[in-house]
Amino acid sequence: MLSDSRYTSRVVNVEDRIFKIQVLNFENGNFISVSEGSEKIGSMMASIGTGFIPATTTIIPGKTSPLFLKLISEQVSASTKGIAIVSAFVEKELKPETTKALMNSILEIVQNE
Repeated sequence: MLSDSRYTSRVVNVEDRIFKIQVLNFENGNFISVSEGSEKIGSMMASIGTGFIPATTTIIPGKTSPLFLKLISEQVSASTKGIAIVSAFVEKELKPETTKALMNSILEIVQNE
């Protein structure tokens, strides 16, 4: 069983779309999952933020919102100076307002850990 301090789950409702954000915190990074509808593993990207610019790679390419994955992965890894592995399962392309709301929620969770 995970301790409450390592795992955070939040439901975010943006423009009549419901997303579940799950963050698992480790000493050297975070695993972040964003799911719309069913909880599924989706497109996946990893970044490591040990230098000036995070190094990023695609693990599972996706059809929708690859920029969202890259932004979250790189921002989290740079702010924590660690590894960020981000998975996103979304039903359709994210609008800029939706992306911003999800990013703000994720960064708030990561920064408060």
